[in-house]
Amino acid sequence: MRRIVAIAAREALEGFRNKWAAAAALLLAALALTLGFLGSAPVGGVNASPLDVEIVSLSSLTILLLPLIALVVSHDAIAGEAERGTLALVLATPVARWEAIVGKFLGHMFLLALATIAGFGIAAAALWASAAEIDANGWRSLAAMIALSVLLGAVFVALGYVASAWARDRATAAAIAVGLWLLFAILFDMALLGLLVADRGRHLDATAVAALLFLNPCDLYRLLTIGDATGAARFSGMSSLAANASPSPHWLLAGLVAWVLVPLWLAIRLLERRDI
Repeated sequence: MRRIVAIAAREALEGFRNKWAAAAALLLAALALTLGFLGSAPVGGVNASPLDVEIVSLSSLTILLLPLIALVVSHDAIAGEAERGTLALVLATPVARWEAIVGKFLGHMFLLALATIAGFGIAAAALWASAAEIDANGWRSLAAMIALSVLLGAVFVALGYVASAWARDRATAAAIAVGLWLLFAILFDMALLGLLVADRGRHLDATAVAALLFLNPCDLYRLLTIGDATGAARFSGMSSLAANASPSPHWLLAGLVAWVLVPLWLAIRLLERRDI
């Protein structure tokens, strides 16, 4: 445990030194503030609180931006250090390969959680300072959205480790990371929509659609966040799926956690078989 904490602290200090956590927090805050104040215009028409509208908007922003940040941070964790020779030095000490992965994961997640909480917290504080009427349920929904955003970031940090452990060099790991982001953040939903349109309800029922949604962690995150922000959920793009094809929140959350644990285990297995 001491070795894991030491590796996590090393990754966190390196992240602070590189200032990527601060840059991510500022980027998230700037975009969240823009969405928060521009998105408050239709509140009267949709009969939802300003914070509910912002949560639905922020969930779309999170799906596009947070996985990309997580993959940029994590794709270099193994392949990059192997090229620089620092990974061999770390593994020459009494550090098991699984301890190296878990330590890196904890360090990266500490920084990513800090950036997410700071970025979205600044936007929420600005919305509160604007004298918007926000009840206790709105703040609870925001806290749940931030926690789920951190969990989504953990998914893509783990996926970035898989790419980094499998690739032989940094360039290949970066290409795989970009492919993963395009697949899960953009292409999967487009392909699913095309499949539903082509099927026209002949073969794919609500159960089959729900099963397909478990293949994409971004869709699990979206269903969980819009299901919690009930005041504006019906105006989001996934509202019909949430009403007709969504399993219980417990299953959705379990699926998102599995998307963290399985890639993390796979990254450990790949690193154990890799020649350093």
